Amino acid sequence: MKKHIETIAIHGSMKEQVGENEPIVPGIEMSTIYEHRKSGRKDDDWKYTRHSNPNRVQLENVIRDLEGGDHCAAFSSGIAAISSVFQTIASGAHVLVPEDVYFGTRKLIWEFAERWNLEVDFIDMTDLNTVSSSLKENTKLVWMETPSNPRLLITDVVEVSKIAKNHGVIAAIDNTWPTPFNMRPLELGADVVIHSTTKYLGGHSDILGGAVITKGNEELFEQIRKVQVVQGAVPSPQDCWLLSRSIRSFPYRMRAHNENGRKVADFLNDHPKVEKVFYPGLSSHPGHEIAKAQMDDFGGMISFLIDGTAEDAIKVVGGAKMIKAATSLGGIESIWEHRKSSEGEESPTPDNLIRLSVGLEHPDDIISDLELALS
Repeated sequence: MKKHIETIAIHGSMKEQVGENEPIVPGIEMSTIYEHRKSGRKDDDWKYTRHSNPNRVQLENVIRDLEGGDHCAAFSSGIAAISSVFQTIASGAHVLVPEDVYFGTRKLIWEFAERWNLEVDFIDMTDLNTVSSSLKENTKLVWMETPSNPRLLITDVVEVSKIAKNHGVIAAIDNTWPTPFNMRPLELGADVVIHSTTKYLGGHSDILGGAVITKGNEELFEQIRKVQVVQGAVPSPQDCWLLSRSIRSFPYRMRAHNENGRKVADFLNDHPKVEKVFYPGLSSHPGHEIAKAQMDDFGGMISFLIDGTAEDAIKVVGGAKMIKAATSLGGIESIWEHRKSSEGEESPTPDNLIRLSVGLEHPDDIISDLELALS
């Protein structure tokens, strides 16, 4: 029997088998080492916490099941998870990446693609003809991000995955913003899903982490696991435990993020000081129909352009009382930022763009604070 995501989130992060009078919630396994058997260590035995840990295995299992994958590897940060996928690509390969993409991914490519001997093209991933025409004989990876960060552009996951598969190319997607509550890319044809678990899965702005989930392609996952274990960018047992705990409420948090996001987007879309709103839940969004087809809802992330300059946008961000200026997203509290200031001058993000992570406060209070800041 197929379980619903709320049930997976709760029971997948607890003990699978509980004996009499045992705790239902797993404890935190802090030991870094395990005693070998008298007869010698066996392959599946616990050995060293960098290799494997009960809390990490539990976390990987629940994230795997949320995404409907076969395997999951948890990392100490989202960027470590992203990096692991790029490091599985053979030297000399060509990679396609969206032109609007998380700046951490862009920075990773700028700093390390040449050292890894990867050829990377940033393209308009919303245009299927551009995707097809940009493929080369040595293309090995197509990287997707939808909605994209920060302009919330929409990529057709089904069609881009088909194009990739027809050319023997791995289709990977960063699903941090939609989360498996709103979109499950493996069901849409993607090979690999990546998360910054710091964001919505953690949900409380107090845990750093990442994850990579695969379906099929055992060889690819073994390479990702090798990067995880050998390079050692693994989360601590305590962070794994905290993240598993947070995941239990994640589906219900996402319902509220979705609801608040829609209301805030409608408000901003009608405001005279807002030039443009980037939110795929709006029927005016150019990717609305594709987003509606591949997503169950549209999330709590909104970007918008102020009718003014970068200085005007910075002034707006500083004018709120409840919404804090901070860099991150997916927490229960609403935060926003002048994104260009966070990314730096080399960023292609518009100077007057504000990125807003809509939290779980009452939507009327969020909108009241936005009215104050925009006035």
